[in-house]
Formats: sequence, structure tokens, C-alpha cells
Amino acid sequence: MHDQAATPVMIIDDEPHLRITAGQTLELAGYAPEPHASAEAALESLAPDFPGVVVSDIRMPGMDGMALLREVRNRDPDLPVILITGHGDISTAVEAMREGAWDFLEKPFAGERLVEVVRRGVEKRRLSLENRRLKAELEAQQNAPGPRMVGRTEAMQRLGAMVQRISQVETDVLLFGETGSGKDLVARAIHERSQRGGHPFVAINCGAVPESTIESELFGHEKGAFTGAVERRIGKFEYANGGTVFLDEIESMPLSLQVKLLRVLQERSVERLGSNTPVPLDIRVIAATKVDLKSAAEEGSFREDLYYRLNVVTLPIPALRERREDIPLLFQHFAVVAANRSGLECPPLDAAGVSALLAHDWPGNVRELRNLAERYVLLGAASDYRLDALLEGVESDSGDLALPQQVELFEKSLISQALTRQRGRITDVCEQLGLPRKTLYDKLRKYGLKAEDYRQSAEP
Repeated sequence: MHDQAATPVMIIDDEPHLRITAGQTLELAGYAPEPHASAEAALESLAPDFPGVVVSDIRMPGMDGMALLREVRNRDPDLPVILITGHGDISTAVEAMREGAWDFLEKPFAGERLVEVVRRGVEKRRLSLENRRLKAELEAQQNAPGPRMVGRTEAMQRLGAMVQRISQVETDVLLFGETGSGKDLVARAIHERSQRGGHPFVAINCGAVPESTIESELFGHEKGAFTGAVERRIGKFEYANGGTVFLDEIESMPLSLQVKLLRVLQERSVERLGSNTPVPLDIRVIAATKVDLKSAAEEGSFREDLYYRLNVVTLPIPALRERREDIPLLFQHFAVVAANRSGLECPPLDAAGVSALLAHDWPGNVRELRNLAERYVLLGAASDYRLDALLEGVESDSGDLALPQQVELFEKSLISQALTRQRGRITDVCEQLGLPRKTLYDKLRKYGLKAEDYRQSAEP
């Protein structure tokens, strides 16, 4: 049987024989019984985030089981409490469930019944603590400067290092990546980690603004500059003074406007429509594109001089299929965000879920993954949180990976997930995966994983 020796179970009863019998039954099932003769003694040793469950008789001298239940729920409402009732004492059992008991056992009960109730309680407790830890991590991330770029792959480590370096220097940046790959997040990360972080971040989707109004949107206009200009308007560039302008889908910008943008980049000033007076600008420009601008320039659909002006620093954003090992970690991150926002549960991924994520090709990249994670939290209960059901109807494949590569990727991802969940504790990882310690160490070496990296990332 799977070794669960690390999972404690409190057994509280004033009758020694019941403590001994229940303890032996649970020990044989792989749990670690913690016997107590009174509720008061049990409460003294009950630590915060106790990883197991509490099993207690109701009728005891001093503090009885119902009072214990109320005190435990006051300390930690997510800690499962299983109460033992006398034979035929239905009213007490009903009251216990109404007060929030996880389940109850009626004397005399079979050992198999005790083990089954404890097993379900321990699983519920594991999910509760996992959600609690993930929510705490999310809150820490929200308090950190700039958006968090989630990922452990080499591609994401390189990207993170480049973002940190670029954010500390004053230069315009060109981001290149597929639709949904996270160019807007990278732009915000550069802005918020720079000295401009306290100033405006103005995002403009060049493909979404009508060509007839984009010049006024960017540069502003004076009253009477054109029909309908009934008052002065400050443009996006001027509004962003001191901060950052993010020009998304810059390949969609009309050629006539590209000339004026080039002048703004060179002179760091802007003239409102209907005015001849330049307004000085102190801005950084981050542009993003999903096409090869050099090829577009050669074809005549993008100005070559603007391309070379933007191409001082080009930062490629990897597609999701190029960093498959990050997919389960990213998914869990988005699911926690959605759960935190909606107040719903966020069950951790199982092996089948990880397999479904790794098999999909993700044409919509991170945006598609985030949408799936939100459906998982909001609608997953209807399909018993089966990701294959939520992905049904969406074309999936494993790209160009051969079967052995897929198997290795799946195995590495499961180990990485376990290391993250157990915060690098080798004993707990072995227990979760059902692996001997030597086998786990062999696989860590094979995949270049280090337990200490996961311990460090878990530190506050």
C-alpha cells in the first residue's frame, strides 16, 4: 500500500482500548496515529496547518466532542473532524454534521469504515492546504513589483533575465511573438520594474483603432483641428509622459502614420493635430508584433527606417509549445487566480490532467491556457474536473515530439509538479509519486532538476 506515514491522525477518546484499537487499524493502513485521552490535551498539541484529520469521541469528561469540534473549526474551518457517536444516537450525529463535522462513526464501527472515512478526510485536507498555499503564493506575487512571468524552462529563465536587464536601461524595445504569447505581460513587466514604474503605462492596439481616428488617438488634437473637434484632446503619447507607451500589433499601423511615429521616436516630441507647437516627451516606447517586420519592410508593408529605429533591442517571446514543461505550472497559476477571484475551489492537477495539457498544441498560447484554467475553475465540477472533457472539440496533438520524448516530458512535468507542491522535500515527493528515493534521485539527475531550487522558490 502507498506509504502515508507522514500523515498524522489525532485519535481522542477517554477509553484506552478504543485509542489502541483505532490506532493499530490506522497504523496498519499507513497513517501515523496520535492518541490523546482528552480534548484539552489534543488542542494543546494541534499545530496550525495540521496536515491530517481529527477523530474524536463525542461523550468525554471535561470538554466533549461537540465543544472540541467548535474550537477546531474556530481555529481552522478546513480541518476535517470525524466524531464518534453512541449506537442509535442519530440526533447527536445530525447536530454534529450541522455544526460542521466532516463525518461521523457510529459505535461499534468496522476498521474498514474508519480507514475509508479517514482517507477521504485526509484527501480533503490535502486539497485545502494546497489551495491555501497557492493562494498565499498568489498574494505574495501580487505584492511583488511587476507581473510575474511563470516558468522554469530555460527559455523563460532567459526571458526573465532579459526583462530585468532591459528594465534598468532607457531604450525602446520591440517584442516579437505569436498571438496570445504574453507580449502585453512582458511589456508591463519591463515598465513596472523600471524607474518609470510609478508613471502611466499606456497600451494601444494599433490593429483595433480605426485608421480615421488613430492619429488623433496617438498625438491628440486642438479645438477646431477638424470637423467634430469641439475641444482640445491630449493624445496617448502626451498622456504617457514620464511613463511607457505600448504599441501592440504595430505591423497594423498605416504607412502614413509610421512616418510621424518615426519622427516622435527620433525627436521625443509630439505635435497635436492643428498645432505647430511641439510638446516634449519623456517616454519609453515598447512595440509588439506577431510578424517578421524585416520581411514586412522588404515587401513594402512596413517602413524600413522605422523597423531599424525599433530594432535597437528585440525580445523574442517563446510560444507555449516551445516551453511545454511550463504548461502545468502556468495552468495551476491561472487556476489559482480564477479561484481567488471567484471564491471557488481549485483542485490540483492529477496525472490525467497533466497528460491532457501536454498533448494539446496551444495555438492560442498563454491566452488559450488561461481561458482553459478559468473554465476548469468555473465549470470543471460538472465534468469532475476532467481536462480532456473541457478540451473536447479542441484539436490536440503533441507537435513534432516522438513518443519517447512525450513520455519523458510527461514524467519530468509530474516530478516538477510534485517538487513544487512539496517545496523540494524529497521524502514527501517520494511519498506522493510512490518512488523509491534512489529512483527519484536518478530521475532528478536525468532531467536536470534540483530539489534546492524548489525550496528556494518557496521561501517568503
